[in-house]
Amino acid sequence: MFELIEKVKEVNPLVLHYTNYVTINDCANTTLAVGASPLMSSSFEEVDDIISVCNSVVINIGTMNSELVDLYVLVGKTANKYNKPVILDPVGVFATKARTELTNRLLNEVKFDVVKGNVAEIKFIGGFDVKGKGVDSFDEDEDATESIKKVSKKLECIVVATGKVDVVTDGNMVYKIYNGTQKLKSITGTGCMSASLIGSYLGCSEDKLEAATMGILTMSVCGEVADIDNPPIGTFRVNLMNEIYGLNVEKLDKYAKIEKA
Repeated sequence: MFELIEKVKEVNPLVLHYTNYVTINDCANTTLAVGASPLMSSSFEEVDDIISVCNSVVINIGTMNSELVDLYVLVGKTANKYNKPVILDPVGVFATKARTELTNRLLNEVKFDVVKGNVAEIKFIGGFDVKGKGVDSFDEDEDATESIKKVSKKLECIVVATGKVDVVTDGNMVYKIYNGTQKLKSITGTGCMSASLIGSYLGCSEDKLEAATMGILTMSVCGEVADIDNPPIGTFRVNLMNEIYGLNVEKLDKYAKIEKA
């Protein structure tokens, strides 16, 4: 799995983003840092043209915009038409009725390869009770592995749930990642950036479970290493991007704390 960090640089996959405007710059830079090529769009007119040539598609609903609801659905369906891997990041799905309805529509009309969210977002999609506020999860201290596996089986795709321990599963096999730092919650966009990393690896690998796992492992390991000297938050943010850019197999071998079940 770790060799994907080299493969993504060799392939330089084109990762198409339909994402929120709060974190769009960080998502683009993260995609570049890991070795992929970002492309951002919010246009109906070019959907078919660019999805036909991209390697993967990321849909992120973080900035709720009613005018883009139909666009997200069209993007998802077009990705399915061209057999392009597509990732959904249902940011704040439990925060408002509009976000819930959009997520449900997307899940009903589009076949996603990966659905990525924090523990509360994933549990909410699965119909479980959650503790959260806005885009933040308060469920992170519990072991929700079995619940997350059930959501994966229900959605028939890879499900990623980030928390104190990150869980990635196809409903049967599970990867648990024990890396990370609390500071990853103290800067905006690390979840969105993780979806970009997943898209980058999905764009160069047939193994969707490993690609999704590597996306989350990259963020967790790089966040942990970036915080080794306990820098102030602005420095940490810069360190994080530098660590993603410099990540290699040797560093993963040294720092990755990952368990397969």
